[in-house]
Amino acid sequence: MKYEFSESFAQEMDQQDSLKDFRNKFYIPKNSDGKEKIYFCGNSLGLQPKSAREYVIQELEDWARLGVEGHFKAENPWMPYHEFLTEQMAEVVGAKPIEVVVMNSLTVNLHLLMVSFYRPTSRRYKVIIESFAFPSDRYAIESQIKFHGFDPKNSLIILKPREGETILRTEDIVRTIYEHGESVALILLGGVNYYTGQAFNFTEITKAGHEVKAVVGFDLAHAAGNLELKLHDWNVDFAVWCCYKYLNGGPGAVGGAFVHENHAEKFDLPRFAGWWGHDKKTRFLMPDEFKPIAGAEGWQVSNPPILQMATLRASLEIFHQAKMSRLREKSIKLTGYLEFLINQVAGEKVEIITPKNPEERGCQLSIRVRNSFRNGSNLNVDRKLFEKLLQCGIVADWREPDVIRVAPVPLYNTFTDVFHFARVLKELT
Repeated sequence: MKYEFSESFAQEMDQQDSLKDFRNKFYIPKNSDGKEKIYFCGNSLGLQPKSAREYVIQELEDWARLGVEGHFKAENPWMPYHEFLTEQMAEVVGAKPIEVVVMNSLTVNLHLLMVSFYRPTSRRYKVIIESFAFPSDRYAIESQIKFHGFDPKNSLIILKPREGETILRTEDIVRTIYEHGESVALILLGGVNYYTGQAFNFTEITKAGHEVKAVVGFDLAHAAGNLELKLHDWNVDFAVWCCYKYLNGGPGAVGGAFVHENHAEKFDLPRFAGWWGHDKKTRFLMPDEFKPIAGAEGWQVSNPPILQMATLRASLEIFHQAKMSRLREKSIKLTGYLEFLINQVAGEKVEIITPKNPEERGCQLSIRVRNSFRNGSNLNVDRKLFEKLLQCGIVADWREPDVIRVAPVPLYNTFTDVFHFARVLKELT
């Protein structure tokens, strides 16, 4: 597509956008003068759907009116409430309903699934992760390695870019998998790396992992609601994600988990059990012996947090209406326009470290601020450019040591947003 550096072009693109009305379904933060901010931080916290209040109030009113009977008599009964989210969440991540469950938070879900899918032996005990993996993932993985009596120094394989490069090449990832094949128990990568914005090749990585008989999982914190995922078709073993970023579930929102249908009835897999994962037909008979539900629901441990799920349900209704394929199509154009404009205006002050290939990224572009270290130390970082952007009403975020993350979200951001950002960036650089 041929882009133009003009506000009229951006406005024309917005007029042609078949998804433009979805912006009106969200609250857009405002400056002190009442003007809407340019919100490019959906990769950190998505905006509030206007319908979320209605969904939560419904549950509060039912609680007030019914008390405990709300579990069965509420407008949306609480007993099966998590099931109201299953099909639409499955649409978002490209899964069958039996493969998806909304529960807990991301890192809790990661631990619960690693109990089942990281089963190290004396010969096969290593875990492959990417450099700049989100810290919580690394902490969780290292703690699991230690729990099993192994040393992370010998058990953790960290994928690093080639000298002078920022992103990982798929061929290097695959080669590393084959090189360590007989000793690899688990491959766990972020679907989209939080720092660089690189989207990994799910198909090739999963195929290689399975060829060496390793389990393959993904942290989809920055991928769910961003990329058009096909977890079932890609044959991924398991995945986890949070729902407060692109999925707009609200701060600290309940998370999600995927377990491939291949494992749906592997009841001999070890797991940390809880009563909500027990067979629904006999759950309230309170049997002594745990009988897991087939599929992802069998990894539940506790009854669902209704108020959190209500806000997420409001957002998933919007995703269902918009469709991930259409959102992804707009995202490619919107992010491509952002890339074009940054390259036009940025000069020597900044560079984009996110891959140029749209297939290797979502809507986030990570902008490295050159020469941001004072006195050569990353303990004394110059964040002036980022802070000036905030002062100009542009909400992005800073990631140490030198990156500004900018994410135009197709549900509520516009081409005009992108143009105004570029104009401000030009003035500041």
